[in-house]
Amino acid sequence: MKDSLVFAYYCSGHGYGHATRVSAFARHLLNLDSRTTIHIISSAPKHVFNDSISLGVLYRFAEIDPVVVQPVAYRVDRHKSVEALRSFLARKESLLEQERHWLLDIQADCILSDAAFLGCLAANAAGLPSILISNFTFDSVYSFLSTKFMDQVDTPLGDELLIDNHNLDRPIPDGVLKPLVQQIYNGYRCADLLVRLPGCIPIPSFSISPSLPAPPWTDQGSNTLLDEIVSHLVQKPDTHLLHPSIPFADSHPRKPLARSIIQAPLLVRGISKGPEIVYSPIGRSRFLSSLGVPEHLHNPDETKILIVSFGGQVFQRPTSSRSSSTGNSSPRYRTPPTGLQQITDSPQMSKIPLCSDVLRKTDASHCCHSTPLVIKPERSPPFDKLCAMLTKTESCLKNDVTRSYFDTSVSDIMLDHAVNDFDARLLPDSSWIAIVCGVSKWGQDGADEQPPDRFFVAPKYVYMPDLTAVADVLLGKLGYGTVSECVDSCTPFVYVARPLFVEEHGLKLLLAQEGVGIELPRIAYEAGDWASAVEEAWLLGRNAKAEMRRKSMLGVETNKREEEGTLLAGQVTDWVRAWHDSITQRTVSEV
Repeated sequence: MKDSLVFAYYCSGHGYGHATRVSAFARHLLNLDSRTTIHIISSAPKHVFNDSISLGVLYRFAEIDPVVVQPVAYRVDRHKSVEALRSFLARKESLLEQERHWLLDIQADCILSDAAFLGCLAANAAGLPSILISNFTFDSVYSFLSTKFMDQVDTPLGDELLIDNHNLDRPIPDGVLKPLVQQIYNGYRCADLLVRLPGCIPIPSFSISPSLPAPPWTDQGSNTLLDEIVSHLVQKPDTHLLHPSIPFADSHPRKPLARSIIQAPLLVRGISKGPEIVYSPIGRSRFLSSLGVPEHLHNPDETKILIVSFGGQVFQRPTSSRSSSTGNSSPRYRTPPTGLQQITDSPQMSKIPLCSDVLRKTDASHCCHSTPLVIKPERSPPFDKLCAMLTKTESCLKNDVTRSYFDTSVSDIMLDHAVNDFDARLLPDSSWIAIVCGVSKWGQDGADEQPPDRFFVAPKYVYMPDLTAVADVLLGKLGYGTVSECVDSCTPFVYVARPLFVEEHGLKLLLAQEGVGIELPRIAYEAGDWASAVEEAWLLGRNAKAEMRRKSMLGVETNKREEEGTLLAGQVTDWVRAWHDSITQRTVSEV
């Protein structure tokens, strides 16, 4: 048995969710055995792994997966995403050979992947075991680009919000996608163990059913999961029929263990440790002061905090200023534990029940049981400028492919001074303040102006778990990183959905079972009609939030996630040691 293990941890560069949970699990592995060596390989920037790098994790930048192109935080450009995929696959073989050599050079014992298929391929080529750690895989994401559900823009906010400046959303023919998706799928099939995270969707490279393509998993009209798919997701994974292992090449030993699935706990970064954590009055006040929030706004009994965060998206000034063309805001829906409902981006309410019978059988003890609130349509204020700024991504082209939204090399991204015309519909009342992430300057033409009253700008590298913990409500896009940190801190989540990103279906289920989620339809978000959704989320989640603050100040269950993560790290390392011990024993017996 080896004294210490060497892991190569491949992390997708698409979004902060992958990076934050990779960093969290790397810390759990090191806390279990400080002698462990972990290399993180990713196109995500080094700073998002700082909490694990500070413990000794090694980082290597590499482009290891294709980019899903998102012109704005909650939209997917299907056609540019396929271009990006084709470009990456054209280089796949050369990248694979580079990674194979590197894995042998560092004498890796096991490859972990979240959720880069190239890492699994490289492991198989090097004769090493690989473990897929994720709640979804990108074969499903790309396959879902053939869905007939159309992601239309309801309110033209200017050319910066159009797909490719002029093209509307159009499905990619399945015949075009299938051979491309097959290459991704084949990579994942090389993985030997699946550590399935909460908020999951089907993983077709492990479970025989449901299989690809992904669009049949949903109702194509409403874009909601079918009941039989939800039933599959809530089953224990050890009940699933699995595809067999993909063997190593003849030059390597036979794989000693059959493929299997482990159900993981929530992998999430915890709040900063110290004598005064952010849940304590002193710790909260010190943290808010670091954000520029004046002392008289630090008391949680008097001031409520909305965090506005859209992951890795950067903020920019819009190129034009237009009011809403519809004149109406649309109602929204919450994610209740007894059924999920989808609402279209239109002024009319659309109620489509989803999987209610299945979810009633799950443990929804942490959820709020209530009926969706119907909001009467109102006139929309001209807040399209603000919302364009909150979601606009850099669209510079590199090799004809839009950059990953981790690339924030734009200098001095600024907000338009015209957003000083705030209406009460952004925040519920004067007891609320907002802290906005992703802004370097607030102003126009180089001016460094003060944000509007009750709005504050978070530093560029603010530690999001601490920020989420002090929040009363968070507004953002539906992604694993934000959902997991909201669930962990009992922070109600008002989210803008990404209807073409299939992962969101699993995240909605997670919110339905363990959190509070209110969907804010895109038209309401873009119109600046946030206040009613924010207040509703706060009312639904305030008791759980208050209880979390009380327990945390008393030190109750503060180590729950650490204990769960350490237990999972033990399962993973035991599996890796069993793999290598089996090969050693077989070699000895053959001699």
